[in-house]
Amino acid sequence: MSTGQQKKSRNQKKKLAVVSTIFIALVILFYVVMTYSGRWLVNDDEFGHVKWALVLDGQSADMERTDYIASLMTEGKVDSVLILGRRCLRNRNNAEFYVEDFMQQGSFDSSTVFIAAHDDPSTIGEAYTVIPWLKARNADTVLLVTSASATHRVKNIFSTLAGESPVFITADIHHYQYNPDSWYTNRESRKSWLREWAAYFISIIDLWPAGILTAADSSYYRPIVSLKELEQQKNPVVDLQALLPKTEPKIRKEESIADSATVVTPEQDSLASTNTETLPATKK
Repeated sequence: MSTGQQKKSRNQKKKLAVVSTIFIALVILFYVVMTYSGRWLVNDDEFGHVKWALVLDGQSADMERTDYIASLMTEGKVDSVLILGRRCLRNRNNAEFYVEDFMQQGSFDSSTVFIAAHDDPSTIGEAYTVIPWLKARNADTVLLVTSASATHRVKNIFSTLAGESPVFITADIHHYQYNPDSWYTNRESRKSWLREWAAYFISIIDLWPAGILTAADSSYYRPIVSLKELEQQKNPVVDLQALLPKTEPKIRKEESIADSATVVTPEQDSLASTNTETLPATKK
């Protein structure tokens, strides 16, 4: 075999080795993506008890997020819940519908259920709305409730903007729309997988110039109130005893005017007697 043929043969072997290496690498990458990438989106923290839970908007018609929190509050694992809802119908918002259904899941104290009506188009906007409010109430640990595929991204957003406090944790609520171990077998899971990976990388870019929020950075579409406060605003209780000191002077004044109008002077009495005497006698 000539020198030229040997060189050509060596080049072909090198090319074949390179192609084989690339092919094997792609196969391994494909296996890793299909097997682990769905789980990488999910952040499932273990916890025993938290004082605050934060339900982000975007749940399905199954109401899986509020149902999950209702179960935790019934078990005593969560003390208070803050339910977020975007504006949907003019001056109505999703939180009103979420809370109405939530209260039907158990006997919950309305003073421990809070409503955050907002008009934020993104998770980062929601974080800007509620983090200062939580800081003002010295919240220590907050459970974020969102879809399983969004847990890693959401936790990164809230933790970045909040700094050291409060500490945010997330949990996999195990809803059927996303299975991290077999996301490629279901159309909705495939859509969630693609959407969340794209949203994750975009959120990293958005958070690059962001600073840590403080309690003074609060800005609301509407003030965050408890369900008890909201019910009092819609159905105010009138305290009649408190109104008496304000109404008594007016009542006395009106009574004084009425009494002065019915007083008969001596001249009026004399005139009335004269008129009576001059009337013709009635025939019997």
